[in-house]
Amino acid sequence: MPRKIVVTSALPYANGPIHIGHLVEYLQTDIWVRFHKMCGNQCLYFCADDTHGTPIMISARAAGISPEELIGRVYKEHKADFDGFNVKFDNYYSTHSPENRYFSELIFARLDKAGSIVKRDVEQTFCESCNMSLPDRFVRGACPQCKAEDQYGDSCEICSATYRPIDLINPYCATCRAKPALKTTEHYFFKLADYKQRLKELIDGGYTQKSVANKLDEWFTTGLKDWDISRDGPYFGFKIPGEENKFFYVWLDAPIGYMASAKNYCDKNNLDFDKVWNSDEYELYHFIGKDIMYFHALFFPAMLMGSDFKPADKLFVHGFLTVNGGKMSKSRGTFIRASTYLKYLNPEYLRYYYASKLTDSIEDIDLKTEDFINKINSDLVGKFANLASRSGPMLIKKLNAQLGQLDDRGRQLIDKLTDAKDHIIKDYENLKFAAVVRTIIALADEANRYVEQNQPWITIKTDLEKTRTTLTAVINAVRILTIYLKPIVPGYARKVENFLNVDKLKFADVETLLQNHRINEFQRLVERVDEKQVDAMIEESKEDQGTKPPAPAEAEAVVTEPFKPECTIEDFGKIDLRIAKVIKAEAVEGADKLLRLNLDLGGTQKNVFAAIAQAYEPDELTGKIVICLANLKPRKMRFGLSEGMILAAGTGRKDIFILSADTGAKPGQTVT
Repeated sequence: MPRKIVVTSALPYANGPIHIGHLVEYLQTDIWVRFHKMCGNQCLYFCADDTHGTPIMISARAAGISPEELIGRVYKEHKADFDGFNVKFDNYYSTHSPENRYFSELIFARLDKAGSIVKRDVEQTFCESCNMSLPDRFVRGACPQCKAEDQYGDSCEICSATYRPIDLINPYCATCRAKPALKTTEHYFFKLADYKQRLKELIDGGYTQKSVANKLDEWFTTGLKDWDISRDGPYFGFKIPGEENKFFYVWLDAPIGYMASAKNYCDKNNLDFDKVWNSDEYELYHFIGKDIMYFHALFFPAMLMGSDFKPADKLFVHGFLTVNGGKMSKSRGTFIRASTYLKYLNPEYLRYYYASKLTDSIEDIDLKTEDFINKINSDLVGKFANLASRSGPMLIKKLNAQLGQLDDRGRQLIDKLTDAKDHIIKDYENLKFAAVVRTIIALADEANRYVEQNQPWITIKTDLEKTRTTLTAVINAVRILTIYLKPIVPGYARKVENFLNVDKLKFADVETLLQNHRINEFQRLVERVDEKQVDAMIEESKEDQGTKPPAPAEAEAVVTEPFKPECTIEDFGKIDLRIAKVIKAEAVEGADKLLRLNLDLGGTQKNVFAAIAQAYEPDELTGKIVICLANLKPRKMRFGLSEGMILAAGTGRKDIFILSADTGAKPGQTVT
């Protein structure tokens, strides 16, 4: 009996482009959906742009356009990127829609009726100049813990402390630089703790992976807090019914966007939404990244429970993408937009590479550019496409494009390939894509060995029918391997289907044999990756992210710090800048942004903490000659004593460039 399945991916935010990190999730989901459709199941894949919130409003204002115009422009860009990578949604929609407004208001009303909504006064930062309440990330100032300057209103990038915006020292509005005021206002809260027991039962029942469940246990232990679900205007979003200047917080209506997309699809295709979303007739699965599991494992299912909607049957959580062992970097060109990738490389390459890395865990996956090139050239070109290219042209040119029948040796090969079907299906179902790829590679090796043993390039000169028999087995192997690969590389599979002169391949076709069958003209299936293509893509990504101004759809508010008190030339005279050599650099446990540097200043060593971990790997710095502020008063941090400061420039985070001295400079030498 075919299954009926509904699948969603997390909604991309309509404030910037899709990049290769985002694509981990959408390609993982698309592969799983395609697998189920190839198994004969009805599988509906829904997604949408996440379009509400202050950042959208600010970006639109900075670009001189309306929020509606901004999200419309970004929608087209996102859709083009997904289409380019063969991500096939059944419906890709927007949270700024009448369906989403309807469900947001309905769920809020039901939760309110159930007693799960309360009002409470909150104190928040407010910019009189901008006439708006400031979200955490739009307030900046000095960290109340380590006193580091220019930190966000919710957490410190230097010492990793978390706090409220009102706790910042000398806070200022990130948009206009004005000092924010404190304003007391009434907000709506969702009583998450009311659903603790039901949520525990959901999690314990296998709602998500074990490692995710363990993390959720920590939050259950510390206690589930009431969730602020309202924001004061001006705000781009849906007004709360009965309120003049209060809006639903974006994180309330964003996941409801899954339902809105499903409703929009059902209405267009004469389906009953309540049956599709809210009945046991359909299975429901969410795919998300581990950074938003709090919302999807606690808030969203609790909201659904409290409003008489069904939570998902399972939440699949994946890890992040690293590139060449580090975080995606704009300065290194590894922060690659989907559109930039598509200018240089076949999307099937990335689909295949991600599949070869993806498992059912939440561990991060690493894209190593050298490994990427080798894997595509070795597997897709050297194993799979090569099998077809060794058999197809010979059949067409010498044997009238006509297959014969299998002999015993050929049947042994095909039986070995078909016997793997159930194992491959199980691994696909359980999101063990890397295991699927390993199995298919092993089978391709078997088929290529068969070719080597039977040497059709030799027998074609003396025995045409023996060669036809050999190539019939090879073509059947190509067909079976293509079925196994099709969820991962659908474009490649379409070319094989055309070449083999067969209908769209499904898993039910694995046991079917092609005998006494005419094939079509052979066309090249895939090209080798040239390292120069990858280098050019990375180089353009450096330009895109580093030197070019952002496109209007990505424009962000300009953040300028307020001027500090005046200083004199005598103040500069106190500064002692020295040449230093990095003896050792290492990561700091518990601080994602910090590196601990041991510096040699010519017979004197100093321990310095530097917030450059997002821009540099520790091994890049060992032996580097840098400039150190040597007479900075030591400062006690929770990670140890910092005895100086190294000089760097840049906009922060990944865009930080250490000021280096000439390699011939001696440690301890004064810099003037």
